[in-house]
Amino acid sequence: MIRINQIKMPIEHTSAELEAKISRILKISNDFSYQIIKKSIDSRKKPQLFYIYSVAVECKNENAVMKKAGSKDISVYHPTKYSIPSHCVTESMNRPVVIGAGPAGLFSALVLAEAGYRPILIERGKPVEAREKDVTKFWETGVLNPNSNVIFGEGGAGTFSDGKLNTSVKDPSGRIRFVLETFVRFGADQSILYDNKPHIGTDVLVTIMKNMRAHLISLGCDIRFESCMIGIKCDANAICSITVLDEQKKQEYELECKQLILAPGHGARDTFVMLQKLQIPMEPKAFAVGFRVEHPQEMINQFAYGTDIHRLPAAPYKVTSNFPGGRGVYSFCMCPGGYVVNASSEEGMLVVNGMSYSGRNSKNANSAIIVSLLPEDLDWSDPLSGMKFQMEIERKTYELGQGKIPQQLLVDFKNNHVSDSYGSYGSMTKSATVLANLRGILPSEMEESFLAGMEHFGKIIPGFDRDDAILSGTESRTSSPVRICRNQSFESDVKGLYPCGEGAGYAGGITSAAVDGIKVAEAVIAQSVQQ
Repeated sequence: MIRINQIKMPIEHTSAELEAKISRILKISNDFSYQIIKKSIDSRKKPQLFYIYSVAVECKNENAVMKKAGSKDISVYHPTKYSIPSHCVTESMNRPVVIGAGPAGLFSALVLAEAGYRPILIERGKPVEAREKDVTKFWETGVLNPNSNVIFGEGGAGTFSDGKLNTSVKDPSGRIRFVLETFVRFGADQSILYDNKPHIGTDVLVTIMKNMRAHLISLGCDIRFESCMIGIKCDANAICSITVLDEQKKQEYELECKQLILAPGHGARDTFVMLQKLQIPMEPKAFAVGFRVEHPQEMINQFAYGTDIHRLPAAPYKVTSNFPGGRGVYSFCMCPGGYVVNASSEEGMLVVNGMSYSGRNSKNANSAIIVSLLPEDLDWSDPLSGMKFQMEIERKTYELGQGKIPQQLLVDFKNNHVSDSYGSYGSMTKSATVLANLRGILPSEMEESFLAGMEHFGKIIPGFDRDDAILSGTESRTSSPVRICRNQSFESDVKGLYPCGEGAGYAGGITSAAVDGIKVAEAVIAQSVQQ
């Protein structure tokens, strides 16, 4: 195949016009087929905007065509196709057990199931349909189900987020493409295969999870919802069984297990406590905390495009800065046309997150503006010190808002007093809110870093530090505060235990967690083949 890069097209163009442009570049007739590899918006000369494409073309006499076209933007294209590893499954083989049905756990289970291993998938939360009802009830009434919420349940925390799939992970093996193609296979739009910043949206993710579940079950995967691993037993420093609590029956049972993929998600604090008691090797991991910040989406569009053109997608942004003293301040989980949501999973604690539907059509943009922790902020001799730091912040946030999301205008945060009203625009949330004073939730040094970051970002994006920017407290679960140690074979010092995904400290989003899940499944298959 032939790859063509840097194909510039006007914003208003048809597929026929793109095809004609490809034909002119390669100097051939229309006897060819093509697929889009990458699509992005070029706004360097805003408000004059363009789409930039990379495409893969299949035609006759490709070598001759490339030579005749003679452009530096044309090259040979050899896409890497991911394939399930070779395997050796026997009737007597123990079924691998996967803990957690987030992206890492689901993709581990998928690879194992497609390889014939019939894994057992344990998830403390509910299937996505029932989970969606529990989340809606919580947002509307404040009644929390600690096991079925924005954090726990089928699909993991990413289900009730924007479904962003962009990642900085480099993986030439084709795993990332496999992840994207899997989402398309189960209901995502084809555009995620080539959009520069692909996203799915919460509404579509719900359907994808249902379809993926049905496929896993058809392959012999045993999915056990509302079931929580509460114990691990080892023999000679090797996994031999786990104890599971069936929440529906309120009964415990023991499950024989020789290979345990542990993908619990970064909110599984009771699991981290259990692992510490069992002396499973863990270490603290750096993370960041801050506030959700809302702006009018129209303002962000104006900055990105030079105009608020409604036919263009809601514009994203990314801002980052470092200040003397080593603290980084940056945007995280930016949700164009999104909502701020209460993402709590424990009674008496409150944490916020952002989410968007597939249309990204809310009036506001939001992202977490977060401040990195420094080594001196934590007790690094305690693997759970970061988790305890998070919990203290979440308790303060809950108490401040009495269970509602506490909000404040930026000008009032600067001046350290309670906001009495919104400014020129209101908040777009999926939960109850209350105006308050967010000062004192974070350590004072982090508050000052946050303010310095907002001021700096105002010089990058005009209006970013506007007085009426809306802050919501508090974004504390940006990533796992713990890393469950593993070796280069993805295995813990405890034989048969495979820490996996974002909660274990090895990923930072849907795609990277899914890729890590695939790698761990490959390691389990490789180990079984060696046996």
